[in-house]
Amino acid sequence: MNDKNVIWITGASSGIGRSLALKFANEGWVVAASARRENLLQELHNENENIHSFPLDVTNVEQCKTVFDDIIKKFKNIEICVFGTGIHDPKSEKSFNLDKIRKIMEVNYFGTMNSINSIYEYFINKKSGQISIISSVAGYRGLPAAGAYCASKSALTSFTESLQFEMRRINVRVSLISPGFIKTPMTDQNDFPMPMIKSPEFAAEQIYIGLIKKKGFEIHFPKTFTYFLKFLKILPHAIYFKLLTIGYKK
Repeated sequence: MNDKNVIWITGASSGIGRSLALKFANEGWVVAASARRENLLQELHNENENIHSFPLDVTNVEQCKTVFDDIIKKFKNIEICVFGTGIHDPKSEKSFNLDKIRKIMEVNYFGTMNSINSIYEYFINKKSGQISIISSVAGYRGLPAAGAYCASKSALTSFTESLQFEMRRINVRVSLISPGFIKTPMTDQNDFPMPMIKSPEFAAEQIYIGLIKKKGFEIHFPKTFTYFLKFLKILPHAIYFKLLTIGYKK
């Protein structure tokens, strides 16, 4: 029924997900776009008819299964899944709001697990395609005033590494996406300087290149910033804490 490649993107209503949906659609892909806000998904469809709306709350495990089934019924195939739903609440992190901390983990980590659960058997049987998970450089190490967010992203990074071992045996590519600071409604909440912040369009371009034109496991950007954070990752705790404390005061 469909002779175009199909990609499923969650978190597609804003930020990186929205720009990525438009990038793939402009490249001729059929995009199954999921998010909670149906009106924003409809706006995406109005902007590019290759984008199709599949509203979804990723915290609802049964709804994840239903939406996946609907996509398969409509397009018969999914070549790439990019799971990128995420939230952050800096104010609640500073006050240790337990309800918000649970919500961050529920959306960022378990929401992604629910999404993967819905496509797991499909890719096991298909024995081809790609599963890509959007984490963050915040998953490299703990950062000030971001404990729950860092924990959720660290969990995603570790899970993606583990999933890679399993899927590589059946020819399914797994990739990890680790953006630096990207200007989105989520980062607009931050009240501190964000080094080398980039646009969501920049992020979408880097992700597209990483998914389509390269074969590496991790897609991270901007490189100058992410390699610096990778260096911080290997530092002893005493040095790391001292450097971050100085930077945070500034």
